[in-house]
Amino acid sequence: MKLGRLARAAILLIAPMLSALAAAQGGGQPPPAGPLNLPGSVQFVGQQEPGVRKATAIVNGDVITGSDIDHRMALIIVSNQIQLPPEEIERFRAQVLRNLIDESIQIYNAGLQELTIEDREVNQYYERFAANLRQTPQSFSTYLRSIGSSERSMKRQIRGELAWQRLQRRNVEIFVSVGEDEVREVMRNLESKRGTTEWHVAEIFMSATPETAAEVQANMARITQQIRAGASFPAYARQYSEATTAARGGDLGWIQAGQLPPELDLLLPQMPVGAVTDPIPNSGGFSIIMLADKRQILVADPRDAVLSLMQLTIALPAGTTPAQAEARAEQFGREAQAMGSCGNAQATATRLGAELLSNDQAVVRSLPNALQQMLLGLSVGQATPAFGSQERISVLVLCGRDDPAPVSAPNPVTIEREMTERRVAARAQRYLRDLRRDAVIDYR
Repeated sequence: MKLGRLARAAILLIAPMLSALAAAQGGGQPPPAGPLNLPGSVQFVGQQEPGVRKATAIVNGDVITGSDIDHRMALIIVSNQIQLPPEEIERFRAQVLRNLIDESIQIYNAGLQELTIEDREVNQYYERFAANLRQTPQSFSTYLRSIGSSERSMKRQIRGELAWQRLQRRNVEIFVSVGEDEVREVMRNLESKRGTTEWHVAEIFMSATPETAAEVQANMARITQQIRAGASFPAYARQYSEATTAARGGDLGWIQAGQLPPELDLLLPQMPVGAVTDPIPNSGGFSIIMLADKRQILVADPRDAVLSLMQLTIALPAGTTPAQAEARAEQFGREAQAMGSCGNAQATATRLGAELLSNDQAVVRSLPNALQQMLLGLSVGQATPAFGSQERISVLVLCGRDDPAPVSAPNPVTIEREMTERRVAARAQRYLRDLRRDAVIDYR
């Protein structure tokens, strides 16, 4: 993550929050202005009054309140479209508290080392994030309050990111180096494995003892269900995983055969891209593995081809039944196949009453998995079968294709960068553990 582009908060939130924000903008007028109708004698009811900020932890003098936890939870839940079962809420709160403690430690130590983070910097990132959501800072703050979060929570996270970035630059990155001989050794190793498969893997690991194994496995099974239902794997990894990869959303990077424990290693060749395993028992606990991608070493990947595509879409009348939608889709697919060439696309779209869109820079791997292999098997001028729903159906027509260039040799610059990033991440984890050990934390 590089804050020079956008804070991690933006990376985590921007795509799902766009849809959530659009749904929230259904109108609504501000309440009328005027004097408040308050009693002369105020008496609070109950033990936990709303708005009273009670300390949950004090980290090096910095107070983390229950409200801080609530606001950060709301931000994570809405932005990553997580649906927490009731039994998971307290565990999630505990993890959010740990994250906020780390954030406080990072901000505090940046201050000790005179790594000043100006308010104007934080505000600039906040404004940039709002602009990416097509919002003003004021309207974005209003939206955050509407979902149970706050501008303060977002800005605190940005400040923590800036603090941690600068601490790493001063205390971690300068001590990491990769020698030319190491790069050459990796290059020789890659050449010897040219054509073999490697897998891009992410993990969630939770430790367990014989006494807690059943409970941990059940918790992880619920997490698996949530992820398969559409929840964000990186978000769950950051919140629940006990592995050092948690800070990277569980990302293990590219793995070759033999680099994982045998019980995990055997699964990878059998998994389709995007698949998520059930909890797998291994040494010390359980793991959930997601296969993010796979490729052949030093072989050009067909999915890096750049396609020129046209999409024809028609809307179906309200009340269309599944059977009617299927029949119309088959007819629409036949008409698209008979189009002849992309030069006839506009005339065909007009005749069918279809919406026509085009994209001359569609990278195959960026498309849904279900379409990738199908498109790679098409010749120019051919169309996919129709796909969609009872409301809208579409076809894609292949108008052109630029295949990736052959891979001639490993790229030493890329290898050095990847090795450096891995070493920085590992050293940063050790450095953060040292900061945690030295911190003064008072739980309330």
